[in-house]
Amino acid sequence: MSKAPKQSKTALEAVRAQITGCERCPRLRQHCLEVARVKKKEFRDWTYWGKPVPGFGDAKARVWIVGLAPAAHGANRTGRMFTGDKSGEWLYRALHENGFANQPQSVSSQDGMILKDVYISAAARCAPPDNKPTPEELANCESYLHEEARLLENVQIILALGKIAWDTVYRAFAKTQHGGGKKADFQHGGKTAIGNWKVQMSYHPSRQNTNTGRLTREMWDGIFKGVQKDLQN
Repeated sequence: MSKAPKQSKTALEAVRAQITGCERCPRLRQHCLEVARVKKKEFRDWTYWGKPVPGFGDAKARVWIVGLAPAAHGANRTGRMFTGDKSGEWLYRALHENGFANQPQSVSSQDGMILKDVYISAAARCAPPDNKPTPEELANCESYLHEEARLLENVQIILALGKIAWDTVYRAFAKTQHGGGKKADFQHGGKTAIGNWKVQMSYHPSRQNTNTGRLTREMWDGIFKGVQKDLQN
């Protein structure tokens, strides 16, 4: 039976509030605010979020997805992870097709998207210049992963989207959960474990990967078939 105490949901909301108000990384905060001020022509009528982006999803989740960072004109605009950009189109379509989301598209934080059995976080909670947070900035965000891990009591599988996400997850939890052993190298479709968690790795569904064919629909869909299989075993 899944655990979903109301206090865990409330505590997750408190963590989200902490993330939204975070000022630990001046470079990232300045960048996000500048992007929100200048905007993108396509979204000139939007009022950008421009703040750190909290996690999103089901407090009872068995699947925890960890990405890289909010996109400058995606989550930094909408205020919700993987919402309003091409990466999100790939992710939410796959989640919907596999029964984890109530709809296949996520365009704003008010579009009615509901996730079931999935929670989405990121290694960095602010949009970084050139999608490259520094090691120090990633370290500043690490405590939020720890807080989420403590409250997401039902997690069985972590899906790390990209090498930075995998490196961050390993660094955050190897000492507390791993119990020793050599770190697995990142590779698309790679599998390992951290403590009782199964970990799956995938290329990030960024334009850099999807437009070049490094990540195909078949490869991407295979990741979620693997997640479903691991949930059943």
